[in-house]
Amino acid sequence: MDKVMAAAAQAVADIPDGATLAVGGFGLCGIPSTLIAALAGTSASGLRVVSNNCGVDDWGLGLLLRTGRIARMTSSYVGENKEFARQYLAGELEVELTPQGTLAERLRAGGTGIPAFYTPAGVGTQVEEGGLPWRHSADGGVALASPPKETREFGGRRYLLEEAITADFALVRAEVADRHGNCVFHAAARNFNPLCAMAGRVTVVEAERIVEPGELPPDAVHLPGVYVDRVIAVDDSLDKRIERRTVRPARTGAEAAVPHTGAETAVSRTDSEEK
Repeated sequence: MDKVMAAAAQAVADIPDGATLAVGGFGLCGIPSTLIAALAGTSASGLRVVSNNCGVDDWGLGLLLRTGRIARMTSSYVGENKEFARQYLAGELEVELTPQGTLAERLRAGGTGIPAFYTPAGVGTQVEEGGLPWRHSADGGVALASPPKETREFGGRRYLLEEAITADFALVRAEVADRHGNCVFHAAARNFNPLCAMAGRVTVVEAERIVEPGELPPDAVHLPGVYVDRVIAVDDSLDKRIERRTVRPARTGAEAAVPHTGAETAVSRTDSEEK
């Protein structure tokens, strides 16, 4: 079955108000930026988004957030988006913070039909005990708090129960996809994209390159096409942003002639921090 669609707008046109979305990427690495931009061009609102983070103020999921289109976020890290913090503290956004490995496993479990699992992550914290503020009230109080989680002992150690995540739609980005939806991801983009794809009832992939069926060696496939419903081609020459650019100060003169070692790098950073 050829799953390639002509345009991103066509691929996301049926996402309704209140839909749950699993969105791939790690930071700004490997995010489905073309699909997010296309979704921002629709009227869909009240979205419930599951993603490792929420982009930055003017890129990625931040495009949906700043226009008030996201009602709830399930994430593990949200520290790069000032508008996210403002909406959360003002009671405009519901937020469920989840340990990163737990979030990954909840998505994987949802994609494989496992309804829940036990994990040691979060035991003895408010993740287990409940009371984490999911939504604030306008006066700064807690309007909705996380519930306590069920626990059980295995081998003398306590674990807590986490429920799987499934989504109405998944938006992911691949380096290469064939027309049947088999996908290959590049480096860190493989962290959450395959898991989000598995958890979506309708999965939409944007691919930097589309090849014909049979061109991908079976052993090279990271995500089987059985999980994918739609594929679009994107221009991989478009801007790929990073959250924070960190570079080493340029060396001049005699310094430039001396090759770097790990120890020198560590000392250089420490000196810079002390200054």
